[in-house]
Amino acid sequence: MFSHAIVGLVIAICAAPALITGSPFSDPHFKDNRSVIVHLMEWTYAEVAKECELFLGPYGFGGVQLSPVTEVAVQKFRPWSERYVPVTYEINGRSGDEKAFADMVDTCNEVGVRIYVDVVLNHMTGSHMKGKGTAGHTYNGKEFKYDGVPYTHLDFHQHPACPTPGDNLDIRSDKYDDPIEARNCQLGGLRDLDQGKEWVRQKQVEFLNKLIAHGVAGFRSDASKHMWPQDLQNITARLTNLITKYFPSGARPMIYHEYISGEKIKATEYTPLGRVIEFKNFDNLARVFRKLGDKRLSYLRNYGAGPQGWGMLPSDDSLVMVDSHDLQRGHTGDITVTLTYFDARLLKMATAFMLAWPYSIPRVMSSYYWPRNVQKVDNQYKDLNDWMGPPHDSQDRIVGVQRMPDLSCDPKVWICEHRWRQIYNMVNFRNTAGFEPVSNWWENKYHSIAFSRGNKAFIAINNDDHPIDQQLNTGLPAGTYCDVISGNIVGGKCEGRQVVVGTGGMAHIVVDNKWEDPMIAIHINAKL
Repeated sequence: MFSHAIVGLVIAICAAPALITGSPFSDPHFKDNRSVIVHLMEWTYAEVAKECELFLGPYGFGGVQLSPVTEVAVQKFRPWSERYVPVTYEINGRSGDEKAFADMVDTCNEVGVRIYVDVVLNHMTGSHMKGKGTAGHTYNGKEFKYDGVPYTHLDFHQHPACPTPGDNLDIRSDKYDDPIEARNCQLGGLRDLDQGKEWVRQKQVEFLNKLIAHGVAGFRSDASKHMWPQDLQNITARLTNLITKYFPSGARPMIYHEYISGEKIKATEYTPLGRVIEFKNFDNLARVFRKLGDKRLSYLRNYGAGPQGWGMLPSDDSLVMVDSHDLQRGHTGDITVTLTYFDARLLKMATAFMLAWPYSIPRVMSSYYWPRNVQKVDNQYKDLNDWMGPPHDSQDRIVGVQRMPDLSCDPKVWICEHRWRQIYNMVNFRNTAGFEPVSNWWENKYHSIAFSRGNKAFIAINNDDHPIDQQLNTGLPAGTYCDVISGNIVGGKCEGRQVVVGTGGMAHIVVDNKWEDPMIAIHINAKL
Protein backbone atom coordinates (compact mmCIF):
# COMPACT_ATOMS: atom_id res chain seq x y z
CA MET A 1 0.00 0.00 0.00
CA PHE A 2 2.68 2.50 0.96
CA SER A 3 5.36 3.07 -1.69
CA HIS A 4 7.41 5.03 0.85
CA ALA A 5 7.47 2.19 3.39
CA ILE A 6 10.80 1.27 4.91
CA VAL A 7 11.08 -2.50 4.95
CA GLY A 8 13.69 -4.61 6.66
CA LEU A 9 15.68 -1.82 8.33
CA VAL A 10 17.63 -3.29 11.24
CA ILE A 11 17.88 -1.16 14.38
CA ALA A 12 19.92 -2.37 17.31
CA ILE A 13 21.06 0.84 18.94
CA CYS A 14 18.60 0.71 21.84
CA ALA A 15 18.95 -2.90 22.89
CA ALA A 16 19.44 -3.21 26.63
CA PRO A 17 22.67 -4.97 27.61
CA ALA A 18 22.50 -8.30 29.39
CA LEU A 19 24.44 -6.91 32.35
CA ILE A 20 23.58 -3.82 34.35
CA THR A 21 26.27 -1.20 33.73
CA GLY A 22 24.86 1.67 35.76
CA SER A 23 25.17 2.49 39.45
CA PRO A 24 25.56 -0.29 42.06
CA PHE A 25 21.99 0.71 43.00
CA SER A 26 20.60 0.14 39.47
CA ASP A 27 20.00 -3.61 39.42
CA PRO A 28 16.31 -4.47 40.06
CA HIS A 29 17.18 -8.07 40.99
CA PHE A 30 14.30 -9.44 38.96
CA LYS A 31 13.72 -13.18 39.13
CA ASP A 32 14.57 -15.09 35.94
CA ASN A 33 13.50 -13.18 32.80
CA ARG A 34 10.97 -10.88 34.49
CA SER A 35 11.34 -7.23 33.57
CA VAL A 36 8.32 -5.05 34.53
CA ILE A 37 7.25 -3.30 37.76
CA VAL A 38 3.62 -2.47 38.58
CA HIS A 39 2.60 0.29 40.98
CA LEU A 40 -0.31 -1.03 43.05
CA MET A 41 -1.34 2.34 44.40
CA GLU A 42 -2.92 2.25 47.87
CA TRP A 43 -3.45 -1.53 47.95
CA THR A 44 -3.42 -3.19 51.35
CA TYR A 45 -0.55 -5.57 52.08
CA ALA A 46 -2.97 -8.48 52.28
CA GLU A 47 -4.27 -7.69 48.78
CA VAL A 48 -0.75 -7.23 47.38
CA ALA A 49 0.22 -10.65 48.75
CA LYS A 50 -2.88 -12.21 47.21
CA GLU A 51 -2.17 -10.50 43.89
CA CYS A 52 1.40 -11.79 43.84
CA GLU A 53 0.16 -15.35 44.24
CA LEU A 54 -2.90 -15.18 42.00
CA PHE A 55 -1.70 -12.98 39.16
CA LEU A 56 1.64 -11.18 39.26
CA GLY A 57 3.72 -14.32 39.79
CA PRO A 58 1.90 -16.48 37.21
CA TYR A 59 1.79 -13.68 34.61
CA GLY A 60 5.45 -12.77 34.81
CA PHE A 61 5.55 -9.40 36.56
CA GLY A 62 8.94 -8.59 38.03
CA GLY A 63 8.00 -6.41 40.97
CA VAL A 64 5.52 -4.23 42.83
CA GLN A 65 5.96 -0.61 43.85
CA LEU A 66 4.07 0.08 47.07
CA SER A 67 2.63 3.35 48.28
CA PRO A 68 4.66 4.75 51.25
CA VAL A 69 4.52 2.42 54.25
CA THR A 70 5.30 4.69 57.21
CA GLU A 71 2.99 6.11 59.83
CA VAL A 72 1.50 9.29 58.38
CA ALA A 73 -0.74 12.16 59.45
CA VAL A 74 -4.44 11.29 59.44
CA GLN A 75 -6.17 13.94 57.33
CA LYS A 76 -9.78 14.92 56.83
CA PHE A 77 -11.48 12.90 54.08
CA ARG A 78 -8.34 10.68 53.88
CA PRO A 79 -6.78 11.93 50.60
CA TRP A 80 -4.13 9.81 48.86
CA SER A 81 -1.56 12.55 49.52
CA GLU A 82 -1.54 11.79 53.24
CA ARG A 83 0.77 8.89 52.37
CA TYR A 84 3.44 11.50 51.66
CA VAL A 85 3.39 13.30 55.03
CA PRO A 86 5.29 11.03 57.47
CA VAL A 87 4.92 11.30 61.23
CA THR A 88 7.35 8.49 62.16
CA TYR A 89 9.23 5.74 60.35
CA GLU A 90 7.09 3.02 61.90
CA ILE A 91 5.59 0.63 59.33
CA ASN A 92 1.97 1.19 60.24
CA GLY A 93 -0.54 2.88 57.95
CA ARG A 94 -3.67 2.35 55.93
CA SER A 95 -2.25 -0.68 54.11
CA GLY A 96 -1.47 -2.56 57.32
CA ASP A 97 1.05 -2.99 60.11
CA GLU A 98 4.61 -4.30 60.08
CA LYS A 99 3.60 -7.95 60.41
CA ALA A 100 1.23 -7.70 57.44
CA PHE A 101 4.00 -5.94 55.51
CA ALA A 102 6.55 -8.65 56.35
CA ASP A 103 4.14 -11.45 55.40
CA MET A 104 3.43 -9.74 52.08
CA VAL A 105 7.12 -9.30 51.22
CA ASP A 106 7.79 -12.99 51.90
CA THR A 107 4.76 -14.13 49.92
CA CYS A 108 5.71 -12.05 46.87
CA ASN A 109 9.37 -13.05 46.95
CA GLU A 110 8.40 -16.72 47.12
CA VAL A 111 6.57 -16.41 43.78
CA GLY A 112 9.35 -14.37 42.15
CA VAL A 113 7.87 -10.88 42.55
CA ARG A 114 10.12 -8.21 44.09
CA ILE A 115 8.95 -5.40 46.36
CA TYR A 116 10.02 -1.75 45.99
CA VAL A 117 8.90 0.70 48.67
CA ASP A 118 8.12 4.35 47.93
CA VAL A 119 10.10 6.17 50.63
CA VAL A 120 9.69 9.79 51.74
CA LEU A 121 12.96 11.11 53.15
CA ASN A 122 12.82 14.75 52.09
CA HIS A 123 10.24 16.00 54.59
CA MET A 124 7.70 15.32 57.30
CA THR A 125 4.20 16.88 57.59
CA GLY A 126 3.01 20.35 56.65
CA SER A 127 3.90 23.21 58.93
CA HIS A 128 0.22 23.83 59.70
CA MET A 129 -0.56 20.24 60.68
CA LYS A 130 -0.79 18.68 64.11
CA GLY A 131 -2.52 15.70 65.65
CA LYS A 132 -2.03 11.94 65.66
CA GLY A 133 -0.63 9.63 63.03
CA THR A 134 -1.99 6.33 61.77
CA ALA A 135 -0.11 4.49 64.56
CA GLY A 136 -1.18 6.91 67.28
CA HIS A 137 1.97 9.04 67.62
CA THR A 138 1.41 12.75 68.21
CA TYR A 139 3.10 15.44 66.16
CA ASN A 140 3.05 19.22 65.77
CA GLY A 141 4.30 20.58 62.46
CA LYS A 142 4.25 24.19 63.62
CA GLU A 143 6.65 23.35 66.45
CA PHE A 144 8.75 20.84 64.42
CA LYS A 145 7.83 18.15 66.98
CA TYR A 146 7.81 14.52 65.81
CA ASP A 147 8.28 12.67 69.07
CA GLY A 148 7.89 9.21 67.55
CA VAL A 149 11.20 9.52 65.67
CA PRO A 150 12.15 11.82 67.48
CA TYR A 151 12.80 14.97 65.42
CA THR A 152 12.93 18.55 66.76
CA HIS A 153 13.47 21.98 65.19
CA LEU A 154 17.21 21.22 65.10
CA ASP A 155 16.63 18.58 62.41
CA PHE A 156 15.05 20.79 59.73
CA HIS A 157 16.15 23.36 57.17
CA GLN A 158 15.13 26.90 58.17
CA HIS A 159 16.34 30.42 57.46
CA PRO A 160 19.14 31.22 56.65
CA ALA A 161 19.70 27.77 55.07
CA CYS A 162 16.58 28.58 53.05
CA PRO A 163 16.98 32.18 51.84
CA THR A 164 13.30 32.62 50.95
CA PRO A 165 11.10 34.39 53.56
CA GLY A 166 8.76 31.87 55.14
CA ASP A 167 11.05 29.00 54.13
CA ASN A 168 8.66 27.86 51.39
CA LEU A 169 9.67 27.04 47.82
CA ASP A 170 7.48 28.52 45.10
CA ILE A 171 7.22 25.61 42.66
CA ARG A 172 5.86 27.97 39.98
CA SER A 173 8.96 30.17 39.98
CA ASP A 174 12.45 29.71 38.56
CA LYS A 175 13.60 29.09 42.14
CA TYR A 176 12.20 25.56 41.76
CA ASP A 177 15.35 24.74 39.78
CA ASP A 178 17.76 26.62 42.04
CA PRO A 179 19.84 24.05 44.00
CA ILE A 180 19.74 25.92 47.33
CA GLU A 181 16.08 26.92 47.10
CA ALA A 182 14.94 23.49 45.89
CA ARG A 183 16.91 21.53 48.49
CA ASN A 184 16.83 23.76 51.57
CA CYS A 185 13.31 25.17 51.37
CA GLN A 186 9.95 23.59 52.12
CA LEU A 187 8.26 21.87 49.20
CA GLY A 188 4.57 22.72 49.39
CA GLY A 189 4.93 23.89 52.99
CA LEU A 190 6.23 20.49 54.13
CA ARG A 191 8.82 20.56 56.93
CA ASP A 192 12.14 20.02 55.10
CA LEU A 193 14.55 17.63 56.79
CA ASP A 194 18.24 18.55 56.97
CA GLN A 195 19.98 15.35 55.92
CA GLY A 196 23.31 17.01 56.57
CA LYS A 197 22.58 16.30 60.24
CA GLU A 198 23.95 12.96 61.41
CA TRP A 199 20.86 12.27 63.56
CA VAL A 200 18.58 12.58 60.52
CA ARG A 201 20.83 10.35 58.44
CA GLN A 202 20.97 7.76 61.21
CA LYS A 203 17.19 7.55 61.58
CA GLN A 204 16.66 7.26 57.83
CA VAL A 205 19.36 4.61 57.45
CA GLU A 206 17.72 2.63 60.27
CA PHE A 207 14.36 2.83 58.48
CA LEU A 208 15.69 1.74 55.10
CA ASN A 209 17.73 -1.08 56.61
CA LYS A 210 14.64 -2.32 58.44
CA LEU A 211 12.86 -2.57 55.08
CA ILE A 212 15.85 -4.40 53.59
CA ALA A 213 15.85 -6.84 56.50
CA HIS A 214 12.24 -7.69 55.66
CA GLY A 215 13.29 -8.66 52.13
CA VAL A 216 12.52 -5.69 49.89
CA ALA A 217 14.53 -5.33 46.66
CA GLY A 218 14.73 -1.55 46.62
CA PHE A 219 13.09 1.85 46.86
CA ARG A 220 11.50 4.67 44.94
CA SER A 221 12.96 7.83 46.44
CA ASP A 222 10.30 10.55 46.53
CA ALA A 223 11.38 14.12 45.70
CA SER A 224 15.06 13.25 45.27
CA LYS A 225 15.59 16.48 43.33
CA HIS A 226 14.88 18.29 46.59
CA MET A 227 17.65 16.51 48.51
CA TRP A 228 21.39 17.10 48.23
CA PRO A 229 23.09 14.26 46.32
CA GLN A 230 25.97 14.17 48.79
CA ASP A 231 23.50 13.60 51.64
CA LEU A 232 21.78 10.80 49.74
CA GLN A 233 25.17 9.29 48.94
CA ASN A 234 26.01 9.23 52.65
CA ILE A 235 22.73 7.48 53.41
CA THR A 236 22.84 4.92 50.58
CA ALA A 237 26.47 4.01 51.35
CA ARG A 238 25.36 2.88 54.82
CA LEU A 239 22.60 0.58 53.59
CA THR A 240 23.00 -3.13 54.21
CA ASN A 241 23.07 -5.66 51.39
CA LEU A 242 19.85 -7.39 50.39
CA ILE A 243 19.06 -10.54 52.37
CA THR A 244 20.53 -13.74 50.96
CA LYS A 245 17.29 -15.65 51.46
CA TYR A 246 16.06 -14.16 48.19
CA PHE A 247 19.04 -12.34 46.63
CA PRO A 248 22.65 -13.08 45.70
CA SER A 249 25.37 -12.37 48.23
CA GLY A 250 26.48 -8.73 48.12
CA ALA A 251 23.39 -7.50 46.25
CA ARG A 252 22.66 -3.81 46.70
CA PRO A 253 19.09 -2.41 46.74
CA MET A 254 17.81 -0.76 43.59
CA ILE A 255 16.94 2.91 44.14
CA TYR A 256 15.06 4.95 41.56
CA HIS A 257 14.85 8.68 42.13
CA GLU A 258 12.02 11.09 41.42
CA TYR A 259 13.55 13.93 39.43
CA ILE A 260 11.25 16.24 37.42
CA SER A 261 13.24 18.23 34.84
CA GLY A 262 15.71 21.03 35.39
CA GLU A 263 18.66 22.93 33.95
CA LYS A 264 20.61 23.95 37.05
CA ILE A 265 19.84 20.69 38.84
CA LYS A 266 20.88 17.79 36.60
CA ALA A 267 19.48 14.27 36.50
CA THR A 268 23.05 13.02 36.21
CA GLU A 269 23.71 14.22 39.78
CA TYR A 270 21.55 11.27 40.88
CA THR A 271 22.52 8.50 38.44
CA PRO A 272 25.56 7.51 40.58
CA LEU A 273 22.98 6.84 43.33
CA GLY A 274 20.72 4.57 41.27
CA ARG A 275 18.24 5.09 38.47
CA VAL A 276 16.34 8.28 37.71
CA ILE A 277 12.67 8.21 36.67
CA GLU A 278 12.83 9.50 33.08
CA PHE A 279 9.87 11.87 32.92
CA LYS A 280 10.57 12.65 29.25
CA ASN A 281 9.25 9.21 28.38
CA PHE A 282 5.61 9.81 29.36
CA ASP A 283 5.55 13.20 27.64
CA ASN A 284 7.20 11.94 24.45
CA LEU A 285 4.86 8.97 24.07
CA ALA A 286 1.74 10.95 25.00
CA ARG A 287 2.52 13.58 22.35
CA VAL A 288 3.34 10.94 19.75
CA PHE A 289 0.14 8.96 20.27
CA ARG A 290 -1.98 12.12 20.52
CA LYS A 291 -0.26 13.38 17.33
CA LEU A 292 0.64 16.70 18.93
CA GLY A 293 3.15 19.10 17.36
CA ASP A 294 3.84 16.89 14.34
CA LYS A 295 4.98 14.06 16.60
CA ARG A 296 4.79 10.82 14.62
CA LEU A 297 4.92 7.16 15.51
CA SER A 298 7.51 6.70 12.76
CA TYR A 299 9.90 8.98 14.64
CA LEU A 300 10.20 6.35 17.37
CA ARG A 301 12.59 4.30 15.21
CA ASN A 302 15.55 5.67 17.21
CA TYR A 303 13.76 6.08 20.53
CA GLY A 304 15.88 6.17 23.66
CA ALA A 305 19.11 7.65 24.90
CA GLY A 306 21.90 9.59 23.26
CA PRO A 307 22.18 12.30 20.62
CA GLN A 308 20.85 9.95 17.91
CA GLY A 309 17.79 9.16 20.01
CA TRP A 310 15.43 11.39 21.99
CA GLY A 311 17.98 12.71 24.46
CA MET A 312 16.84 10.54 27.34
CA LEU A 313 19.02 8.98 30.02
CA PRO A 314 20.94 5.77 29.30
CA SER A 315 18.87 2.62 29.66
CA ASP A 316 20.70 1.41 32.78
CA ASP A 317 20.34 4.80 34.49
CA SER A 318 16.58 5.19 34.08
CA LEU A 319 13.12 3.89 34.85
CA VAL A 320 10.18 4.77 32.58
CA MET A 321 6.41 4.94 32.70
CA VAL A 322 3.49 6.16 30.60
CA ASP A 323 1.41 7.11 33.62
CA SER A 324 1.85 7.63 37.37
CA HIS A 325 -0.21 8.63 40.40
CA ASP A 326 0.98 12.24 40.03
CA LEU A 327 0.61 12.42 36.25
CA GLN A 328 -2.96 11.18 36.13
CA ARG A 329 -3.97 13.90 38.58
CA GLY A 330 -2.07 16.68 36.79
CA HIS A 331 0.37 17.19 39.68
CA THR A 332 3.16 16.89 37.14
CA GLY A 333 2.94 17.20 33.38
CA ASP A 334 -0.08 18.49 31.48
CA ILE A 335 -3.32 16.75 32.47
CA THR A 336 -4.71 17.34 28.97
CA VAL A 337 -1.72 15.52 27.41
CA THR A 338 -0.85 12.65 29.79
CA LEU A 339 -2.33 9.27 28.85
CA THR A 340 -4.33 7.65 31.66
CA TYR A 341 -7.06 5.08 32.05
CA PHE A 342 -9.49 7.83 31.09
CA ASP A 343 -7.93 7.51 27.59
CA ALA A 344 -7.82 3.71 27.66
CA ARG A 345 -7.27 3.08 23.92
CA LEU A 346 -4.26 5.38 23.64
CA LEU A 347 -2.92 4.28 27.03
CA LYS A 348 -2.89 0.64 25.88
CA MET A 349 -1.13 1.57 22.64
CA ALA A 350 1.55 3.68 24.31
CA THR A 351 2.09 1.04 27.01
CA ALA A 352 2.40 -1.66 24.35
CA PHE A 353 5.15 0.33 22.65
CA MET A 354 6.95 0.97 25.94
CA LEU A 355 6.86 -2.74 26.80
CA ALA A 356 7.92 -3.81 23.30
CA TRP A 357 10.84 -1.38 23.02
CA PRO A 358 14.15 -2.44 24.67
CA TYR A 359 14.79 0.65 26.74
CA SER A 360 15.08 1.03 30.51
CA ILE A 361 12.93 -0.64 33.18
CA PRO A 362 9.20 -0.02 32.59
CA ARG A 363 6.69 0.57 35.37
CA VAL A 364 2.97 0.11 34.78
CA MET A 365 0.39 2.11 36.73
CA SER A 366 -2.50 0.32 38.45
CA SER A 367 -5.13 2.78 39.62
CA TYR A 368 -8.32 3.05 41.59
CA TYR A 369 -11.44 4.80 40.33
CA TRP A 370 -12.38 8.36 41.13
CA PRO A 371 -14.83 10.69 39.33
CA ARG A 372 -12.59 13.02 37.38
CA ASN A 373 -13.63 16.69 37.23
CA VAL A 374 -11.28 18.64 34.95
CA GLN A 375 -11.90 22.38 34.91
CA LYS A 376 -9.93 25.39 33.71
CA VAL A 377 -8.69 27.29 36.76
CA ASP A 378 -6.36 30.30 36.53
CA ASN A 379 -5.77 29.56 32.84
CA GLN A 380 -4.70 25.99 33.63
CA TYR A 381 -6.64 22.73 33.47
CA LYS A 382 -6.95 20.97 36.82
CA ASP A 383 -8.80 17.98 38.23
CA LEU A 384 -10.89 19.32 41.10
CA ASN A 385 -11.21 15.77 42.49
CA ASP A 386 -7.46 15.12 42.37
CA TRP A 387 -7.33 14.71 46.17
CA MET A 388 -9.63 11.68 46.39
CA GLY A 389 -8.20 8.71 48.27
CA PRO A 390 -8.60 4.97 47.67
CA PRO A 391 -11.89 3.06 47.85
CA HIS A 392 -12.84 2.64 51.50
CA ASP A 393 -15.68 1.65 53.80
CA SER A 394 -17.55 3.76 56.35
CA GLN A 395 -14.64 3.44 58.79
CA ASP A 396 -12.07 4.60 56.22
CA ARG A 397 -10.62 1.11 55.79
CA ILE A 398 -9.33 0.45 52.27
CA VAL A 399 -11.62 -2.09 50.61
CA GLY A 400 -10.50 -5.29 48.95
CA VAL A 401 -9.96 -5.78 45.23
CA GLN A 402 -12.84 -7.44 43.41
CA ARG A 403 -11.32 -9.69 40.73
CA MET A 404 -13.60 -10.58 37.82
CA PRO A 405 -13.78 -13.90 35.91
CA ASP A 406 -12.13 -12.32 32.84
CA LEU A 407 -9.14 -11.37 35.10
CA SER A 408 -10.05 -7.67 35.16
CA CYS A 409 -11.27 -5.79 38.27
CA ASP A 410 -14.52 -3.99 39.00
CA PRO A 411 -13.88 -0.73 37.06
CA LYS A 412 -15.96 1.35 39.45
CA VAL A 413 -13.66 0.48 42.36
CA TRP A 414 -10.18 -0.66 41.28
CA ILE A 415 -9.11 -0.06 37.69
CA CYS A 416 -6.28 -2.65 37.66
CA GLU A 417 -4.73 -1.62 34.33
CA HIS A 418 -2.09 -4.31 34.90
CA ARG A 419 -4.89 -6.87 34.56
CA TRP A 420 -5.97 -5.59 31.15
CA ARG A 421 -5.18 -8.34 28.63
CA GLN A 422 -3.48 -5.88 26.28
CA ILE A 423 -1.04 -4.95 29.06
CA TYR A 424 -0.33 -8.21 30.89
CA ASN A 425 0.23 -10.02 27.60
CA MET A 426 2.73 -7.34 26.58
CA VAL A 427 4.54 -7.96 29.87
CA ASN A 428 4.97 -11.56 28.67
CA PHE A 429 6.01 -10.22 25.24
CA ARG A 430 8.80 -8.21 26.88
CA ASN A 431 9.92 -11.13 29.02
CA THR A 432 10.02 -13.34 25.93
CA ALA A 433 11.93 -10.81 23.82
CA GLY A 434 14.59 -10.51 26.51
CA PHE A 435 17.67 -8.66 25.30
CA GLU A 436 17.03 -9.15 21.59
CA PRO A 437 17.62 -5.99 19.52
CA VAL A 438 15.06 -4.19 17.41
CA SER A 439 15.10 -5.42 13.81
CA ASN A 440 12.88 -5.57 10.71
CA TRP A 441 11.64 -2.03 11.28
CA TRP A 442 8.81 -0.90 9.03
CA GLU A 443 6.97 2.42 8.93
CA ASN A 444 4.71 4.47 6.70
CA LYS A 445 6.46 7.73 7.69
CA TYR A 446 3.45 8.75 9.75
CA HIS A 447 1.55 6.83 12.42
CA SER A 448 1.99 3.15 11.55
CA ILE A 449 5.01 1.08 12.58
CA ALA A 450 6.09 -2.51 12.97
CA PHE A 451 9.26 -4.17 14.22
CA SER A 452 10.60 -7.41 15.59
CA ARG A 453 12.75 -8.17 18.60
CA GLY A 454 15.32 -10.40 16.94
CA ASN A 455 13.64 -13.69 16.10
CA LYS A 456 11.54 -13.86 19.26
CA ALA A 457 8.73 -11.28 19.01
CA PHE A 458 6.99 -8.93 16.58
CA ILE A 459 4.54 -6.04 16.97
CA ALA A 460 2.61 -3.79 14.58
CA ILE A 461 0.89 -0.60 15.80
CA ASN A 462 -1.48 1.46 13.67
CA ASN A 463 -2.46 4.91 14.94
CA ASP A 464 -3.23 6.21 11.46
CA ASP A 465 -6.61 6.93 9.86
CA HIS A 466 -6.48 3.94 7.51
CA PRO A 467 -5.59 0.23 7.84
CA ILE A 468 -2.19 -1.43 7.57
CA ASP A 469 -2.22 -4.12 4.86
CA GLN A 470 1.34 -5.28 4.24
CA GLN A 471 3.63 -8.22 3.68
CA LEU A 472 6.16 -7.74 6.50
CA ASN A 473 9.15 -9.59 7.86
CA THR A 474 8.30 -10.65 11.41
CA GLY A 475 11.69 -12.25 12.05
CA LEU A 476 9.89 -15.28 13.54
CA PRO A 477 10.09 -18.96 12.58
CA ALA A 478 7.37 -20.22 10.24
CA GLY A 479 4.11 -21.21 11.90
CA THR A 480 0.75 -19.97 13.18
CA TYR A 481 0.78 -17.48 16.03
CA CYS A 482 -1.90 -16.05 18.30
CA ASP A 483 -2.13 -12.28 18.49
CA VAL A 484 -1.80 -11.60 22.23
CA ILE A 485 -3.48 -8.19 21.99
CA SER A 486 -6.86 -9.51 20.84
CA GLY A 487 -6.92 -12.70 22.90
CA ASN A 488 -5.18 -15.41 24.88
CA ILE A 489 -4.31 -18.98 23.96
CA VAL A 490 -7.00 -21.23 25.45
CA GLY A 491 -7.09 -24.96 24.94
CA GLY A 492 -4.42 -24.78 22.27
CA LYS A 493 -6.44 -22.28 20.23
CA CYS A 494 -6.37 -18.52 19.71
CA GLU A 495 -9.18 -16.56 21.37
CA GLY A 496 -8.36 -13.62 19.12
CA ARG A 497 -6.66 -13.13 15.77
CA GLN A 498 -4.07 -15.39 14.17
CA VAL A 499 -0.97 -14.54 12.18
CA VAL A 500 0.52 -17.09 9.77
CA VAL A 501 4.26 -16.67 9.34
CA GLY A 502 5.79 -18.24 6.25
CA THR A 503 9.32 -19.04 5.21
CA GLY A 504 11.82 -16.28 5.83
CA GLY A 505 9.61 -14.81 8.56
CA MET A 506 7.23 -13.10 6.12
CA ALA A 507 3.56 -12.62 7.05
CA HIS A 508 0.50 -10.81 5.76
CA ILE A 509 -0.13 -8.17 8.44
CA VAL A 510 -3.49 -6.41 8.60
CA VAL A 511 -4.21 -3.90 11.39
CA ASP A 512 -7.44 -1.96 11.00
CA ASN A 513 -7.36 1.52 12.53
CA LYS A 514 -11.01 1.02 13.56
CA TRP A 515 -10.27 -1.91 15.88
CA GLU A 516 -10.70 -1.35 19.58
CA ASP A 517 -6.95 -1.96 19.89
CA PRO A 518 -5.27 -1.31 16.51
CA MET A 519 -2.24 -3.52 17.18
CA ILE A 520 -0.99 -7.04 16.60
CA ALA A 521 1.68 -8.64 18.78
CA ILE A 522 3.07 -12.17 18.45
CA HIS A 523 6.02 -14.02 19.97
CA ILE A 524 7.54 -17.47 20.07
CA ASN A 525 5.61 -18.46 23.20
CA ALA A 526 2.33 -17.62 21.45
CA LYS A 527 2.92 -20.08 18.60
CA LEU A 528 0.38 -22.86 18.09
